[in-house]
Amino acid sequence: MKNNTKLSGNTRKRSYFLPVASLIFSVAMLLLVGRAVANNAVLRSVFSCQAQGLGGLIPTIDVWYQEGTNLSFIPAGEVIKKVWLNDPSQVTIDFDGPVCMQYGPKPNSSSGDCKNSAANVMQLRRIKKLDIPGLPNTSNTLLTVVTEGQGRNKLYTFRVIYGTDNPEYHTLAIFPDPSGQEGACARVSQ
Repeated sequence: MKNNTKLSGNTRKRSYFLPVASLIFSVAMLLLVGRAVANNAVLRSVFSCQAQGLGGLIPTIDVWYQEGTNLSFIPAGEVIKKVWLNDPSQVTIDFDGPVCMQYGPKPNSSSGDCKNSAANVMQLRRIKKLDIPGLPNTSNTLLTVVTEGQGRNKLYTFRVIYGTDNPEYHTLAIFPDPSGQEGACARVSQ
C-alpha cells in the first residue's frame, strides 16, 4: 500500500526568480570581465602580411614611459636581421639575442655577426627626449625591421607612436600568414 500524501503545504510553486537572477548575474560578470581583459590586454597580434603593410595600411606600435613594448617574431618563426629607427632620440631598443651590426664604409651582411643574428624579439622603450642635433621634433617615428624565416627575407615597417598614458598592451606578436583565408591581407583603399 502506497502512502500518497499530498498536502497543500508540500506543493512546490515554480519559482523563476532564481534562474533569471542567476542568468543576469552571469551575463553581467562576463561583460565586466571581458571589458577588464580588453583594457588590460598584454598581447596585440597581427599577421605577417598585415605587419608588412601589404594590406595598404602602415601598422603601428605604441611605446610608453612606464613599460617597454615587445615586438615578437617568435610566432612567425622569423629571425631579426637588421633594424633601423629613424628618430632614436625618444626610444631605446634591446634584443633577446645577437643582431647584425654594420658599421664603416664597407658593411658586409654575409660575414661576422650578420650570419649569426639570432634575435626573435626586440623591446622598445620610451625615454625622455634626447637633444640630437639635426633631428626635428616629431610626434612619431618609423621603425624598419628586416627578418629572415623559411629561407625568405621580409621587410616590416611600423609607425612608432609615443604614448603618454598607461600602456594598452605589452607585446605586438607577428603571426604567420593564414593559409587558405582570403582577405586577411586584402588591400585597403585609403
